[in-house]
Amino acid sequence: MGIWDDIKKTFREGTNLIKLIYLNIGVFILITLVAIFGFLIKDPLIAEKALNLFSVPSQLSSFALKPWTIITYMFVHQDIWHILFNMLWLYWFGGIFLEYLDQRKLVAVYLLGGISGALLYMISFNVFPAFSGVVSESVAIGASASVMAIVIAVAAYVPNYTVNLFLLGRVKIKYLALGIFILTSIMDFSVNSGGKLAHIGGAFFGYFYILGVRQGHDLGSGINRVIDYLATLLKPRSKIKVTHRKPADEYEYNKTKVEHQTKINTILDKISKGGYDSLTKEEKDTLFRESQKKN
Repeated sequence: MGIWDDIKKTFREGTNLIKLIYLNIGVFILITLVAIFGFLIKDPLIAEKALNLFSVPSQLSSFALKPWTIITYMFVHQDIWHILFNMLWLYWFGGIFLEYLDQRKLVAVYLLGGISGALLYMISFNVFPAFSGVVSESVAIGASASVMAIVIAVAAYVPNYTVNLFLLGRVKIKYLALGIFILTSIMDFSVNSGGKLAHIGGAFFGYFYILGVRQGHDLGSGINRVIDYLATLLKPRSKIKVTHRKPADEYEYNKTKVEHQTKINTILDKISKGGYDSLTKEEKDTLFRESQKKN
């Protein structure tokens, strides 16, 4: 089995966590290959155009022209360190998430956390004067908001879950999540403020999602129904053709029965004259089926 076959097998049989990581890596490789192609033909704008096709813009008029970006942006990374840290956090906290909650909830938190982050990012850039000069050109990419939603969701669901950290020893996950949130979403807010706003949006969704779960409400049930519907549409249809025959009337039934019995009598007569070996394969099969009916 080749490498590509191994990858397909792992993706097909892996958890939704593995599928999310693979999708992010796959998109990153695709964007990288486009950038390499642009370099080879001396057209660096090709990579920029590819990124813009999938990144979510802060300007509402631009977003209206490509609404799909509210989903695609959370799978797009341009920098190796960006995707590396996002995937490490996703793998680690996503694994803890799956110890207590199911895979469908993981996908829902990832997608809705990313959507919440994008919405807060767009709203903020169109409301606050600090962003008036860059709103027309600012875009957001990356899984950070989605990952932050999972981090906060895990910390809210099992706050006293303990992990071992190098040099720090055993730390409760609620303190670890709080530290991650402050360092990545609050500190140096003026630097990459759009990304930090998306983190905050994802974090708020993760927290409120768990509040809903504790009260018996799954805020992700709607998006899971959409995913199920899309999966049904994309699933290959069976090639088996079902035909319906009109039931035979009494005349046709009796005629068929007489013809069948005549065929059986002919076979039996042939056996009496030449033995069983004188029968053709078809006649032997017919006789065998008839014996099965009588048993």
